[in-house]
Amino acid sequence: MQGDVAIIGLNRPDKRNAISDRVVEAIGAAVLRATDEAKAGVIWGEGTHFCAGLDLGEHSKKSLIDSVKGSRRWHRIFDLIERGSIPFVSALQGAVVGGGFELAASTHIRVAEENAFFALPEGQRGIFVGGGGSVRIARLIGSGRMGDMMLTGRVLSAQEMERWGGVSYVVPEGGAKEKAIELATQTATNAEMTNFAILNALPRIRDMSSEDGLFTESLMSALTTGTPEAEERLRAFLEKRAAKVAAPKDA
Repeated sequence: MQGDVAIIGLNRPDKRNAISDRVVEAIGAAVLRATDEAKAGVIWGEGTHFCAGLDLGEHSKKSLIDSVKGSRRWHRIFDLIERGSIPFVSALQGAVVGGGFELAASTHIRVAEENAFFALPEGQRGIFVGGGGSVRIARLIGSGRMGDMMLTGRVLSAQEMERWGGVSYVVPEGGAKEKAIELATQTATNAEMTNFAILNALPRIRDMSSEDGLFTESLMSALTTGTPEAEERLRAFLEKRAAKVAAPKDA
């Protein structure tokens, strides 16, 4: 923990932090603990790479049904991140490949160092994404671009992925974790109900018809505004005890 922020690290640097069944279960346990004890979280990778994806040595030995069960396990655990009750920021360096990209896509903000690179080599491995990438990554960068990466083995730099919408911030080498903690600390200061609405209402509204989405928006707007915390924050603004929104410093 650092203040109100839980720090969750992948610690298999000798394997480029590849995700095995044991690792994904550990991620799930850490996320549940963070949800109980923190107001925001950061996920990062020990060593020179964030995560090179699925542990292929373990995966190649699985039966068909075990592969399906394993994929569904990833879905459940990554959903704890995406649609939980606290925001998560991922700090990305080196390889953000396959399942590593799927994990990053489940976080709400992605900070990449300039040396980060992104790939989906499933086409060349004879497999298919199984950690939610066909939904989460496709919605970030578009199914056409995701298909391009999978079909051709295309590798993208951090700057290219930022242009595609898969990365939120690009920072100098060695700076991702610090920036991720800074951003997570900022999100932890938000009203708890507003954070919950952002994490849980926005992805559902995206899946709804326009009219259903607008109706849900109205309900969430009323629910968040009606909390005691929102009433105090609005009062503070009206009484000039809270700062106004200012232009960015580099504008």
